[in-house]
Amino acid sequence: METKAPVKMTLLKQSSMAPDRERKKAELNGGEDDGEGIEPGVRLMYSANERDLEGIKELLDSGIDVNYHDIDNRTALHVAACQGFTEVVSLLLERGAAVDSKDRWGSTPLADAIYYRNNDVIKILEKHGAKPLMAPMHVNHAREVPEYEIDPHELDFTNSVEITKGTFILASWRGIQVAVKKLGEEVLSDDDKVRAFRDELALLQKIRHPNVVQFLGAVTQSSPMMIVTEYLPKGDLRAFLKRKGALKSSIAVRFALDIARGMNYLHENRPAPIIHRDLEPSNILRDDSGHLKVADFGVSKLLTVKEDKPLTCQDASCRYVAPEVFKNEEYDTKVDVFSFALIVQEMIEGYPPFCMKQENEVPKSYVARERPPFKAPAKRYGHGLKELIEECWNEKPAKRPTFRQIITRLEFLYNGIGHKRRWKIRTMKCFHNLEAFLKKDHSSPSSRSHSSRSTASSI
Repeated sequence: METKAPVKMTLLKQSSMAPDRERKKAELNGGEDDGEGIEPGVRLMYSANERDLEGIKELLDSGIDVNYHDIDNRTALHVAACQGFTEVVSLLLERGAAVDSKDRWGSTPLADAIYYRNNDVIKILEKHGAKPLMAPMHVNHAREVPEYEIDPHELDFTNSVEITKGTFILASWRGIQVAVKKLGEEVLSDDDKVRAFRDELALLQKIRHPNVVQFLGAVTQSSPMMIVTEYLPKGDLRAFLKRKGALKSSIAVRFALDIARGMNYLHENRPAPIIHRDLEPSNILRDDSGHLKVADFGVSKLLTVKEDKPLTCQDASCRYVAPEVFKNEEYDTKVDVFSFALIVQEMIEGYPPFCMKQENEVPKSYVARERPPFKAPAKRYGHGLKELIEECWNEKPAKRPTFRQIITRLEFLYNGIGHKRRWKIRTMKCFHNLEAFLKKDHSSPSSRSHSSRSTASSI
């Protein structure tokens, strides 16, 4: 008896977790038991792929198992979830389809719907009790759960709003407001984003400094995974500069000292320096005392870690990125020093570097050795502040100072500005006292009469 080859039918989308999901098409292998050369269960899956509601009903009415699975353990519900066919998903669920069935790669219909961003299907599946996949960092034993782990049920997002460029959202935790960064469901199967989440978490655990935002804990044993940090209600430096415009030299230098101290702590981390790589005003927060804290380590890395792919304008703000990063050359902690120079100049000038240019065009200017112009009055850059900025954005990274050196220079500047301010205040106070004395002594007739009598008596 001649054996027929399995019939192959093409599907446009396949499992969200298949290692070769980059292929544009997947194939269903059918048998020959129904007389037409195609196994009935395979026809069910194919009908789901074709959005053939009548065909699906006919097959199910004939007794075909709604949970039939192919050699990859894929079901018709998997197929419909991939395609985003809400009416097919609803029909299959009504007929008893298993909502959390897993294929050979561990993917569920919900995971497939999340991967292909079929939001309406996601809602239907969740309504029928579909559970998100286990978090990538989940551990099997309670003793392995990290000390920093936070129970997600303790986080209240009732009055949640976006903060810091939308990266973090506001939440309530144990009676205080906190900032929460979520790893969305749609990226659970994105290895690069999960790895970046792990890296950021690893860095935050190392950091303890008054000028760096405080890490409070994380959710890693359930989905969505989250990072929880202190919330600073006064917002970021970007919003402050938009509101205030150009700052006084004394305030700009004080702010610069806060940033430099936080960055120096990161750069002097042991055993390897931490490079921020996205140092810009939106990632610098203000605390209740008016001091600044460096925040958002989403693209930060240890200096010893080899970069898998170049940093892009989607990852960081190109308006503040050093030219060696844009040129995809080797770089070190001095990229943060370059960004720092641009921030300090912005505080004095009152507007972002090259504000008239599109952000993605600005790095080309840096590569061409252009730098933002100094337009503010020269006295605003007194005591050597302009020279420090120019050193920090030097074309050659090796010639840029370290943050330890920058702190020393800024402290000298700040003390000089403070001394000049105190001298000015004392001078003005003496002048006002003298003016008041003279006015009182010469404007009153009684004073003049008393003065004359005193003079006569003395004669």
